[in-house]
Amino acid sequence: MSLATLKVAPGFMPYMPKEYQDLVEKGPYGRQVKVSELGTFKEILEEHPMCAGCAMTLFIRLSMIGFPNPEHTIILGTAGCGRLALTQASIPFVYGNYCDTNAVASGLKRGLEIRFPNQKKDVVVMAGDGGLADIGFAHVMHSWFRKEKFTTIMLDNEVYGNTGGQESGMTQKGMVMKMAPLGKRFEKMDMLGLAKTAGVAYIARIAPTNPNRVVSTVRKAVMVAREIGPSFIQAYTSCNIEYAIPTPKVLDDARQVEKDRYGFLEIMTDEAKAYLEQIEPKKGAKAKEVAE
Repeated sequence: MSLATLKVAPGFMPYMPKEYQDLVEKGPYGRQVKVSELGTFKEILEEHPMCAGCAMTLFIRLSMIGFPNPEHTIILGTAGCGRLALTQASIPFVYGNYCDTNAVASGLKRGLEIRFPNQKKDVVVMAGDGGLADIGFAHVMHSWFRKEKFTTIMLDNEVYGNTGGQESGMTQKGMVMKMAPLGKRFEKMDMLGLAKTAGVAYIARIAPTNPNRVVSTVRKAVMVAREIGPSFIQAYTSCNIEYAIPTPKVLDDARQVEKDRYGFLEIMTDEAKAYLEQIEPKKGAKAKEVAE
């Protein structure tokens, strides 16, 4: 929960595991890092048991680079593929039941505000479409209606990838899968529209094709949630196993899906827009500073 948790008593550091030493000395804590710096710092997530070529893991890895203050961040998740990676990261992880992540996040965020009145603590829910759009739908919607100040990130692989290939509310209409042999009969849920209706301050749809955009989007979502209100990111993270996508073609699939129906989209309230303009240096001003 803070940089202090990564420090040991003076004199003990040489005897700590190399992984720990690298995390303290070369980790992203206390500073913002860029995608271009990959390979020069110790990442929050490095090893995991996810499938080879998993787009979800790539998105999670990039998201953690985007956290404004990872040393003051807690992630909530639930059953599903994503938790296999999230539990391996050097960020506190709370394992919610398969429906209540946003309810737990609500209580946690409120408690942290009371316990740490002088330090902003970021709460991020990161779970699959089954956990958020299906089984956890009620808690997600009510956290949005209550304007709870935390970020919800849906890892949308459009299937129950962790339990054999059942259709979810986010599966495309007509898709045939192992446990949906007749094809899905209903349209994909419009979670972006529902988020807008609920008054979510910052909403984004994104695919993992542009690492810098992923990092920037996550950073904006967390910052808006910190000061303005709830934020929501719907991220295409294909299941290459259930959709039989060859490992080398995972990003090719993401690019095609992005082109066809998952193009980058941002929706934000006027208050959120004004806040982001206030905290983000304008490109023109930045260029001027460099010239001077």
